[in-house]
Amino acid sequence: MSSLPRVILKPRRARPFFARHPWVLDSSIARIEGEPAPGGEVEVHSHEGRFIARGLFNPRSTIRVRLYRWEDTPLDDPFWSARLESAIRLRTEVLGLNRPGVGCRLVFSEGDGFSGLTVDRYDRWLIVHISSFAIYERRGPILARLRELTGAEGIVTRGEKGTAEKEGIPADFEEIVGTLPDQPVTIQENDLSYLVDLARGQKTGFYLDQRDNRRAAANYCKDRRVLDLFCFTGGFALNARRHGGAKSVLGVDSSAGAISRARENAALNQLDRVEFEDGKVQNVLERLKTEGRRFDAVMCDPPKYASRSSDIDNALKGYLRLNRAAIDVLEPGGILVTCSCSGSIERALFAQVLGQIAEQSGRVIQILDQRGQPPDHPISASCLETEYLKCFICRVG
Repeated sequence: MSSLPRVILKPRRARPFFARHPWVLDSSIARIEGEPAPGGEVEVHSHEGRFIARGLFNPRSTIRVRLYRWEDTPLDDPFWSARLESAIRLRTEVLGLNRPGVGCRLVFSEGDGFSGLTVDRYDRWLIVHISSFAIYERRGPILARLRELTGAEGIVTRGEKGTAEKEGIPADFEEIVGTLPDQPVTIQENDLSYLVDLARGQKTGFYLDQRDNRRAAANYCKDRRVLDLFCFTGGFALNARRHGGAKSVLGVDSSAGAISRARENAALNQLDRVEFEDGKVQNVLERLKTEGRRFDAVMCDPPKYASRSSDIDNALKGYLRLNRAAIDVLEPGGILVTCSCSGSIERALFAQVLGQIAEQSGRVIQILDQRGQPPDHPISASCLETEYLKCFICRVG
């Protein structure tokens, strides 16, 4: 019989965890038997005493226990190694994302049964974000095995902003294993080249989750004047010009550094008629409307507006305001590509925003395609919160 501390759930709270949902919130716990250490291994039992799963405990986090194993066996080094091997096999053997110069998500936290660990691959280097104190404590052997499995020349590991402090991870935590390149790394995506700064890039360096959506949106850009809002380093913009045959592209982002890199990426790919402007998107949209400038396609890929359920109302207002301003500079019959990476905003809610805009503007909005994240960001059927990305391609009459 195991001597591990036991987390006992409240009555009628066990079903999601028998169904392998990985997050046991503090509000679901009736009592704790024993004294689990922060980051320590625990057993989770139903109120009736039935064993459910093994997980890792954090007294500081709202997610009090993260579950990993539904067998009564240890969360030891071989277990973590097997989880890494499974995640990597998906990308290499199933998805074929093992080419030189590839950029992909190698481990997607709960999507790969590895709650608290996100790994992105950029050619021969990895960027790791840790959002669980327990994984932070175990990072040494996990990162060593990750390097063995991938042959990575270097790994940079950071705490996930916004969650690090809540988890007990040092806010400024960063470690480097091996060596990182002195210059930006070049990755290939959709037959385009992008420079990625591993040391100072946004998030893990590049928004890999929009890979397929960028290519799909380009199909609607033939001979169109395209406006790419929150363009970052030019992902949608360059696809629109190269693969879509856009007549012209204007990319806008508030980050001067991102705009500089976007211009470098356009030059790297020898693309003309692609311009980039540094400025706040809402201000630029107001100016373009005042100047009477119109576009045949507008793409909106804003940052996360809602990190938790309490942010939903304000986020919906933000999406409404942004997309309403976007269609004000969109020609009749134009294409609107609009995205949300806020996991708290369900797909139906995001679609309702478009309905409100149609009502307010008096313009018909037809949803032509509803898209999400690519398969290297797999959605766990046991944790539907892993489905976070929405991308709607619309025709606006």
